[in-house]
Amino acid sequence: MHDKKVRRRRAVLALLVAISLLLLTAYFGESPSSPLHSVQRGIVAVLSPLQSGASTVLSPFKDVGNYFSDLFTAKSRADKLQTQVDQLRAQNASLEQKVINDAQLTKEVGLDQNTSLAAYQKLGADVIGRSATLWYETIEVDKGSGDGVRMNDPVIGNGALVGKVTDVGSNFSEVTLLTDHTFAVTAEVQDNAGDTGVLSPQVGNPNQLILSDLPKPGPNQAGPQVGQQVVTAGYKDPTNPALNSLYPQGIPIGTVTNANQDNLLNNGQITVSVDADLRHLSSVQILISPQAGTARAQVP
Repeated sequence: MHDKKVRRRRAVLALLVAISLLLLTAYFGESPSSPLHSVQRGIVAVLSPLQSGASTVLSPFKDVGNYFSDLFTAKSRADKLQTQVDQLRAQNASLEQKVINDAQLTKEVGLDQNTSLAAYQKLGADVIGRSATLWYETIEVDKGSGDGVRMNDPVIGNGALVGKVTDVGSNFSEVTLLTDHTFAVTAEVQDNAGDTGVLSPQVGNPNQLILSDLPKPGPNQAGPQVGQQVVTAGYKDPTNPALNSLYPQGIPIGTVTNANQDNLLNNGQITVSVDADLRHLSSVQILISPQAGTARAQVP
C-alpha cells in the first residue's frame, strides 16, 4: 500500500514537471500574440491592482519599520560618539591641569633664585579646599604643624606671594590670601627710587591691591610707572636684627596697573594687580624659618 502511494506521487510529480517543460517550451517558442502570452497578460492585469494595493497598504508599516531602524542606528552612533567626547574631555582636562601645574612649578623654580629666601625651608603643599563663601579669600592646604608649619608663615605660589598661614592643624593649614580684607604687607616698587608703602586689597574690588603711604615724588622724579614690579619690602629692626618681618624681601606680589600722578600726589596711592592666579592655585610653598624659636616681628 505504501509503495503504491509513493509510486503515485512520483508519477504526479513527473507529470507536473513534464507539463511545466511543455508549457515553457511552448511559451518561449510562440509569438507574443500566442494564447499563452495572452493568458500571462491577463493574469498580470488581474494581480497587478492587488499587488499595488498591497504595496500601498504596507508602505506605512514599512516606513515605520525603517524609521525605528534608522532611529536605533542613530542612537547607537550617538552613544558611541558621546563616549568618545567624554573620553576626549577627560584627557583634555588632565592635560590642561598638567599645563597649569607645570607653569606654577616653573615660576616657583624661578623664585628659588631669590637670595632672601635662602634662610627659609620651602615646604610644598597641595590645595585641598577653598572658602565656601568668598572662596578667593582663603584656601586650605594639606600640610600642618606635623610638617613644621606655624602661624604667620608666608605662602608663595605661581612665583609670587599669595598669603600667610592663619590657622594650623596637625595635618592641614588655612592660608589667608592677600585679597582678604584683613591682609596687608609692606611692599616696594622696583624702580630707581624704591618707594615703599603698605599694600592691601582695594575696597569693593579685592582682585586689585592698593599700595598706599607712598612718598610724593620729587620735582625731578617720575614716580612709579605702569608695568613696574611690586615686591615685598622686608623689614629689620635696626636695634634688634633678629626681628625680621613675616615676608622675606624681594618676593614678587604684583604689577602696577594705575599710577595716576594726581592720586599719587594727593593720596600717596597707586593700583597694583596680583601676579599669582589665586583662583586656580593647585599647589603652594610654605616658607618655614629654620631657626626654631626665633622671634619674628608681628608687622607686615
